[in-house]
Amino acid sequence: MNTTTSAVSTAQSSSKFTYKDFTWCLSLFGTAVGAGVLFLPIKAGAGGFWPLVILALIAAPMTWFAHKSLARFVLSAKNPEADITDTVEEHFGKTGANLITFAYFFAIYPIVLIYGVGITNTVDSFLVNQMGMESIPRWLLSGALIAAMTAGVVFGKELMLKATSA
Repeated sequence: MNTTTSAVSTAQSSSKFTYKDFTWCLSLFGTAVGAGVLFLPIKAGAGGFWPLVILALIAAPMTWFAHKSLARFVLSAKNPEADITDTVEEHFGKTGANLITFAYFFAIYPIVLIYGVGITNTVDSFLVNQMGMESIPRWLLSGALIAAMTAGVVFGKELMLKATSA
């Protein structure tokens, strides 16, 4: 009887929606719509309203199911504090984890390059057209922006969550 009670209370306490769950939701939402906020309104808006609606109807389920599957995979680890690399190593072993991490790097790296160029172009356009400033040399602007993004990653998850949820 006592074992059943503790199992039930554990199941009930784990089903509460916590702050950590909320931060996971914000992170997944941020990755799902990040490219859309940066590029989609400019490029898709040129095609008109209906192509944008069709694109949204196609992209929404793809984004939803991909992020849902990724979240479920990461949460399948035995250690609740495990990240994606720990989970991959747990499921596929050390060699499999190294191969998947290598492939994951080459899948993400081009996106980082595109973001670097896109953010540099967007900030430069904002400074010149909206703020009326002179254009900053691109090497200096891109270096400062990439250093700021890198600092956000280096100084931890909390800073990134504050920046993305502001």
